[in-house]
Amino acid sequence: MTRRVLGAILGAILLAAVAVIYGIYTTTADRTPVAAASGLTLTGPRIMFRSTAAGSKGRLALVAKDDPGGPRDVSPLSCLRVYAAGGTGTCLRPDGALTTYQVAFLDRNLQVQKAIPLVGIPNRTRVSADGRMAAWTVFVAGDSYNNGRFSTRSGLIDLQTQDMVDSLEFLSVTLNGHPYQAADLNFWGITFTADDNRFYATMSTAGHRYLVEGDIAAKTVHTITENVECPSLSPDGRRIAFKSAIDDNPAKGWRLTVLDLATGTRTPLAESRTVDDQPTWLDASTIAYAIPHGPADADIWSVRADGSGRPTLLIPHAESPAPLS
Repeated sequence: MTRRVLGAILGAILLAAVAVIYGIYTTTADRTPVAAASGLTLTGPRIMFRSTAAGSKGRLALVAKDDPGGPRDVSPLSCLRVYAAGGTGTCLRPDGALTTYQVAFLDRNLQVQKAIPLVGIPNRTRVSADGRMAAWTVFVAGDSYNNGRFSTRSGLIDLQTQDMVDSLEFLSVTLNGHPYQAADLNFWGITFTADDNRFYATMSTAGHRYLVEGDIAAKTVHTITENVECPSLSPDGRRIAFKSAIDDNPAKGWRLTVLDLATGTRTPLAESRTVDDQPTWLDASTIAYAIPHGPADADIWSVRADGSGRPTLLIPHAESPAPLS
């Protein structure tokens, strides 16, 4: 048996093991209030999220934006990651077999309108502000260049035209002003601009992680700066919230940070704990993100985007927040 085949087999086994761990449901009791779910819609002012509370674990849920710790409306949908904007929702969820997944696209009444199979474990998802564009990222294993360790795949779709980019790796890359090709390219954490044609994402290659800007029509991406992971564009399109590897070393954890795109200024936020999440802008001045506590539970916290203040617990037993207006 060749090393490449053995690496692929071991990677598949590892992928399945992580899938099992990812799907474990705890039975610990909690006091999270749950309201009866009827007539749920993607309208606000509310926050949509994935519940990690006992009794509703893994379910898509909503809370009032002015009472995020209050009663939650729980839908029948089970998802691993969720997001919504402009009347369109995404639900990354299991599909049949243990290691088979899909991205399901939801209308404003939380009805599945379309689903696309995914090869890999769901990790990130985003929807453009007008609900036209949707994106996803998955973990995959078995790439020959990666010795069986995890890699990422990111894709996007225009839900109006049905045009799809299966993987950003198919786009032409410009790195520091020069055309670039490499077998180890990985992309994750797509966030869309207001024009539905451009996006930002993270690209890694040769041990470096870059913020890239993409042009869907031109099928290109180009690097902007380094050490930016899981970007999230602000409502005004001028700032990006992201996780920044401490000392440029992910093994040391990540610091939640905001980048001013015009000046390049980086502002570390008041959250000093490591944040391994794609942050979300609740509004022009507030960032939301998940902090796990245990293998199958997490809380959503918020912090000011200007670096002031202190972290505030927003929604207990929850992750993957999306503000609905």
